[in-house]
Amino acid sequence: MRDMFKKVNAKEKIVGWYHNGPKLRSSDLQISELFKRYTANPVLVVIDVQPKEIGIPTNAYFAVEDIHDDGTAATKTFEHVPSEIGAEEAEEIGVEHLLRDIKDNSVGTLATRVTHQLTSLRGLAERLTEIRTYLQHVLDDKLPVNSEIIQNLQDIFNLLPNLAISDDAPAFTVQTNDEYALIYVSAMARTIIALHDLINNKIENRQAELDADAKETETKANVELKPAEAVETK
Repeated sequence: MRDMFKKVNAKEKIVGWYHNGPKLRSSDLQISELFKRYTANPVLVVIDVQPKEIGIPTNAYFAVEDIHDDGTAATKTFEHVPSEIGAEEAEEIGVEHLLRDIKDNSVGTLATRVTHQLTSLRGLAERLTEIRTYLQHVLDDKLPVNSEIIQNLQDIFNLLPNLAISDDAPAFTVQTNDEYALIYVSAMARTIIALHDLINNKIENRQAELDADAKETETKANVELKPAEAVETK
């Protein structure tokens, strides 16, 4: 398999392996030892296919020797390493086009938008909590001051709109109300159309049942009349 991989992706390098976890397993150390044939320090990525928290559902580890103070033999254990998921521009474009074609017909557009906004707000709340925790640790002298982080935070605060200006606050309010009104009217129109289609469908089904009953009654009447006509002819 490695030889076939090299033929297709000659420029790529194997750095490790992965499984769908959601946690480390007892056999992971043995598998990592096998992967040392292809790379000196293989990385293990555990992917949670059913994530319950917001963020990247992956954790990366690499095996290290744990030296004991009591003089016993060293053992292997996994150490967590920070990781992030990235993609080339061509891959990002391909994924975007793929996601556009994937639609869940059972979920409406409004429900999807609300779900995405709720997920984004939860992620924002987690990031703000992390920022608050970091700043509190800096104030308590538990962490040193990092000028790069402080500069990034300053850039974030500078990009926030100043709602204290009398001309900007009404403009944001009007735009937000217009967007909410559009969403509300769209949801109402969709609900009314769906209810109208449901009523028409029930009317058509009822009419089809009446036509079927009338045809069945007519067929039975014709079958009962034929023997009577035959007796009269004899």
